[in-house]
Amino acid sequence: MAHLAYVSLGSNVGDREKNLRSAIQALRLIGRVRSISSFYETEPVEFTKQPEFLNCVVALETPSTPAHLLHQLLDIEKAMGRQRIQKKGPRTIDLDVVLFGDVAINTPEVIIPHPAMHQRRFVLEPLAEIAPEARHPILKKTVGELLKQLPEGQSVRRIEAKSNAG
Repeated sequence: MAHLAYVSLGSNVGDREKNLRSAIQALRLIGRVRSISSFYETEPVEFTKQPEFLNCVVALETPSTPAHLLHQLLDIEKAMGRQRIQKKGPRTIDLDVVLFGDVAINTPEVIIPHPAMHQRRFVLEPLAEIAPEARHPILKKTVGELLKQLPEGQSVRRIEAKSNAG
């Protein structure tokens, strides 16, 4: 049975656009990419002394379980050269499952929905572009509602119109 997951992608090392496009191609090997948001340039959050990020969100139809999908994403990150040297530090690619259907999971290995997604404009803005009615299974609000509730701040600038899932 296929599940609809939303995966947030970010890169701030090297050719950020190429990194996102390579990660999207890798996602096509593990599921069906149903839609891709525009690319957004965003300020780093938490650890701010690093280059700006390029972010997007992909709707991925996957036969995987949440835990298996997480492992697949970690494998993609590793294959693309991600090194976990500094928490929240610069990275070639960052892949996070932000939503997985209407599932809520909180185990030592997997936390879905992403615990900070509702506080991050760099996740909510691209997610709202492709799935404004997707619902946070714990907060019981749509992505559009969560985005409207965010306080000002967190610069997010769309730099490329929405891609085709193709």
